[in-house]
Amino acid sequence: HPSQGVSLGDTVTLRCHLPRLAAWVWLYHDGGKTHNKYKDKELDAVEFSFMTTSWKHAGTYRCQYHVSDPLGTSEKSDPVELVVTDARYPPPSVSFSFEGHVMTTINISIQVGRGSNVTICCWNWDYGSAFLLHKGGHSAPVQRQDPSGGGMATFTLFGVTPADTGTYSCSYRPWGYPFVSSSLGDSVTLEVTSPPTHPGANGESRGSLVVAVAGGCATALAFGLVLIIFFLLPACRGRIQRTTSPGEPLKSSKANELQVPPADNEGLTCTELQAVTLSFCRPGPSAFLQPPVIYAQLGFREPH
Repeated sequence: HPSQGVSLGDTVTLRCHLPRLAAWVWLYHDGGKTHNKYKDKELDAVEFSFMTTSWKHAGTYRCQYHVSDPLGTSEKSDPVELVVTDARYPPPSVSFSFEGHVMTTINISIQVGRGSNVTICCWNWDYGSAFLLHKGGHSAPVQRQDPSGGGMATFTLFGVTPADTGTYSCSYRPWGYPFVSSSLGDSVTLEVTSPPTHPGANGESRGSLVVAVAGGCATALAFGLVLIIFFLLPACRGRIQRTTSPGEPLKSSKANELQVPPADNEGLTCTELQAVTLSFCRPGPSAFLQPPVIYAQLGFREPH
């Protein structure tokens, strides 16, 4: 403790956890015994502390315990690395690229779409040997590269998702010192946005709405024309009857014949049919008292 960010001069504590029994606990540093402590059976951990951390404390540590009843020695624990940060090494330079855009970052924030490929490039030509990519909130580096020529490393996040959102930065290990680290370089905050699942969904909805409205208007127009014709026919017939005496037959004349427009009017639309009908029924100056004429096109068949 702490698990990361240990600088020269910091106080560091290493804890060895083991079963509740009386035992001698040994701490190994890079394979050799360095410290030991006796643990009482009521305790479940032993602590080893370095009050002022220096380069000599950097390295790999393991724990092992020894009991006398029954006599035996445990296996060594999993290793723990103690990496010391030395601020005398300059931080690495960082660049950021996605979709053909390249930026040298100075603590910036970038928004990218879900599924994009993002590249973070870190370099230090003077000291950089191994490079590590860090993400905020993670105790360990998320990626590491040991370039053969040293000096530069390229980290690529393929097909990013919202889980990749976070703040990223780089560090490096100097040549010949695998447990010494530079300070973190400039950071870049990555925000991954999620586009709509169906990009055309809104357009399709609007198109369906237009079709529905147009269909409704057409239906209403057709229904209105039917009502006009339905009420116009009795009205015109009533006017014919009022121009004659009761019981008197209609006179055969061109004025009171049921006139059918010429055949070239076949195929007229309902609106055109209404216009023709009204023109026949509208009285003119010279025939004010003439009976109205009704036009109805009924799809005649040729006689067999």
